[in-house]
Amino acid sequence: MADPTDRLRLVQWLSPAFPIGAFAYSQGLEVAISDGDIRTAADLEAWIAAILRHGSGRIDAILLAHARKPDADLAGLTDLILALAPSAERVTELQEQGRAFALAISAITGADHPARPYPIAVGAATATLNVSTTEVLTLWLQGLSAQLTSAAVRFVPLGQTDGQKTLARLAPRITALAAAYAEAPLSALHSSAIRADIAAMRHETLPVRIFRT
Repeated sequence: MADPTDRLRLVQWLSPAFPIGAFAYSQGLEVAISDGDIRTAADLEAWIAAILRHGSGRIDAILLAHARKPDADLAGLTDLILALAPSAERVTELQEQGRAFALAISAITGADHPARPYPIAVGAATATLNVSTTEVLTLWLQGLSAQLTSAAVRFVPLGQTDGQKTLARLAPRITALAAAYAEAPLSALHSSAIRADIAAMRHETLPVRIFRT
């Protein structure tokens, strides 16, 4: 059974309000909106669902789960996640958010948490919490979905209510994927979110940019 205090710590660490600058990143979503691929809540839901199932959501969640293991090879997982990143901006996002997370966690806990790519940093930090990996991944995937939804609410623009409806509809998918990814071997790593990857690559040459990725 999860420890209630550790569960509260987990909610704090993975809250959108945690100071890692997540609001500044769109993972290429800005390009998709600029191209007109995302105009409605239904478009956004389909895009996020693909990210969670086939894109960065899948890769990050599986590697985070492995980073929580007692015998985790954190250096090897770091090399792997950076090798799988589809663009330079994505590498920057992983590293900068991970650095900000490590600084905040080190200050909160008093323990030294080295800078690592964000999912690896979260996995290593939450390994000390008495909560299940499924629960960690549920909040992780929810946070990613909320981050992308927030970007779309601001830039499409979508109404706040449409954004919240989108998150609500994604909830069953998030819980199911979190349970699956918690048990997935490293051999389950793959990405086939081609349009999202191309959008992330094109973002660095977008003439006018609101988001950093």
